[in-house]
Amino acid sequence: MSAGVEWALHCCVVLTAARRPVSAARLAELHDVSGTYLAKQLQELSRAGFVRSVQGKSGGYVLTRPAEELTILDIVEAVDGAAPAFVCTEIRQRGPLATPAEACATPCPIARAMGAADSAWRAALRAVTIADLARNVTADSGPEAFDVIRNWLNTPAG
Repeated sequence: MSAGVEWALHCCVVLTAARRPVSAARLAELHDVSGTYLAKQLQELSRAGFVRSVQGKSGGYVLTRPAEELTILDIVEAVDGAAPAFVCTEIRQRGPLATPAEACATPCPIARAMGAADSAWRAALRAVTIADLARNVTADSGPEAFDVIRNWLNTPAG
C-alpha cells in the first residue's frame, strides 16, 4: 500500500472538520508532506468522486458525500487501485515437476488462502468509514481536536 493512501485518509478526516474548502497546499502544510505528491492523491480522490475541487481565491477541496458513506476501502481503491494484493502466477505449472495445466482447474491452496486474506482485508476496510475515523480522532485526542484543526485551517498560511 502506498504512502498516498495514508495521506489521502488523513486529508479526508481533516475535511470532515473543515467548514470551507481547503487547498492542497494547506493540507500538505498541515501534514508536513510534499504538496506535489499530495496533489496527486487528491486528484485520484477527485477522479473517484470522493472530493471535488472548488475554484477561486477561497477554493480548495471538499468532500462530496457524507463521511458516513465513505469507507477506508473507497480511499484505498481510489489511490492504489482495486487490484488484489496477491496475483497467482501458477508457479505450480513450472519447473521439472510442473503440474499439467488441466490439473490446475481450481486455485491452489496458496492462492485460496491469499484470496481469502484479501477478501477479509477488504471487508475490514469496507466496514470503517471516514466518520468512524473522525470519531476515533476525537476519542483519542479529545473533543477539541477538530476545533484546533479548524482554527489552524482558518488561519492564513504564513
